[in-house]
Amino acid sequence: MAGDSGIRVLRAADRRADAWKNGGGVTREIAAWPEGAGTGDFAWRVSLADVAADGPFSAFPEVDRTLTLVEGAGMDLTVAGVHRRVDERYAPQDFAGDEPTDCRLVDGPVRNFNVMYRRGTVRARTAVVRGRLALAAAPGETLLLVALAGPALLEPSTGPALPLGPYDAVLVTGALTGLVSTSGHVAVVRFA
Repeated sequence: MAGDSGIRVLRAADRRADAWKNGGGVTREIAAWPEGAGTGDFAWRVSLADVAADGPFSAFPEVDRTLTLVEGAGMDLTVAGVHRRVDERYAPQDFAGDEPTDCRLVDGPVRNFNVMYRRGTVRARTAVVRGRLALAAAPGETLLLVALAGPALLEPSTGPALPLGPYDAVLVTGALTGLVSTSGHVAVVRFA
């Protein structure tokens, strides 16, 4: 944490790539709660996933997901037997993580921004913004900002400005007011 501010910068260069069990890609965890939680015991988990091949998504019982395409041509998903085309970048898509999900790549590999949260335990809302956005977080809330395209800048109302490179993140726990700005795209995830 940066002093008592509850703000921590999470650099993309510090993340490790973990191969999927099915060999269809790799994931890079950005943040999870509680810290150090595995894929079976997180309250929420945020990652970048590189999908290199067609195949099924892993099932996560009692978990809801928000998936945002950030690189590549997209995917044709079948979620619980219903076809869903995901080919618009920076447009968050919500679906149940415990429904059988199969993926067919449209035209080569993709990278997805993935937010997963335990149903009934945590609520997560994901937005992708461009330009400038005023931020306010109440005590007890958590915000995660991730620079999905291009650099970004978080300017808290108190404390120094925090520049972010591509895929860098800022985790904010507790009260905050400030401004985020980018000429690219920034994901803003609010957990309550």
